Amino acid sequence: MLRFARRRLFFFLFTYVLSSLIIFFLLRVLPGDPAKVIAGGREAAPEQVAEIRAELGLDVPLPEQYLSWAGNFLRGDWGKTIAFRGADNRDLILERSRNSARLAFIALALSVPLSLVLGVIAGLSENKLPDVLISLLTLSVVSLPEFVTGLFLINTVALRWGRGPLASAIGWWFPASSAVPANASFGEMLPALWLPAIAATLVLLAYISRLTRAGVIEELKRDYVRTAALKGISRRSVILRHVLRNALLPTITVIAISISWLISGLVVIEFVFGFPGLGSLLIAAIERRDLPLVQSIVMVTVTVVLCANLFADAAYALLNPRIKLE
Repeated sequence: MLRFARRRLFFFLFTYVLSSLIIFFLLRVLPGDPAKVIAGGREAAPEQVAEIRAELGLDVPLPEQYLSWAGNFLRGDWGKTIAFRGADNRDLILERSRNSARLAFIALALSVPLSLVLGVIAGLSENKLPDVLISLLTLSVVSLPEFVTGLFLINTVALRWGRGPLASAIGWWFPASSAVPANASFGEMLPALWLPAIAATLVLLAYISRLTRAGVIEELKRDYVRTAALKGISRRSVILRHVLRNALLPTITVIAISISWLISGLVVIEFVFGFPGLGSLLIAAIERRDLPLVQSIVMVTVTVVLCANLFADAAYALLNPRIKLE
């Protein structure tokens, strides 16, 4: 177990350092000069641009810039934002990350149980009507891009249904825009979370349910299921106590991957709904050439993704005794 933990931790650290190098140097080769953007664009005086470059540390060699940036990031000093009037990047990112975490939590709370139920039903009725209907539904939904799903929900739920007899209730629970104050409390933000969370749920639905279906079908064909039937053990008991436990193990990995997808997929969903999360902040930072803010947001994203995958590896190894930890 200890050797397994050391290997996974080494892989985590290696990937983390490599990702930081890619992020840093990739952003440096993009066209445009942040110092010119701050100074006012093409009409800025060269002396003013040079002064800003020195202030941002852009006038030193790239290796020195990287070491300075990486060290400051690990210490929690993420610099000042260019696009948002000199606000602290760390405070801004943590505030928006909290909002995105709320949205991701509701999306996972909706998608995981629903996907597991649909996947189990489809697996237990392989090639029968429930399996066909669930497969058609989930594959049809997942084929739609996130922005199409989001626009469909806005047009159908918020706008069309919002004009009917339940207009007041629908308008409060499912507003067309999720543009609420970034510092709003969870209760104040809750109505603005439902439609974006449903949009994310519809995309996640197919991935988790299809894997669950495949796992159930595979386990039902195992020898121990036939042996249990010959011993007179009820099918329901075998399914609940053995089949589902083994079939749902791979779903842990998929849920971790879903967290990774949520981080990238929520960028589009937050932009469509105008939700003040980390994704919309990233788009604003890219549009305004706010290099320090972009670097910090991407590194926070990498940290969350790597931690989710590390947790998935550890959980899968602990729950599945067939995995050789050594």
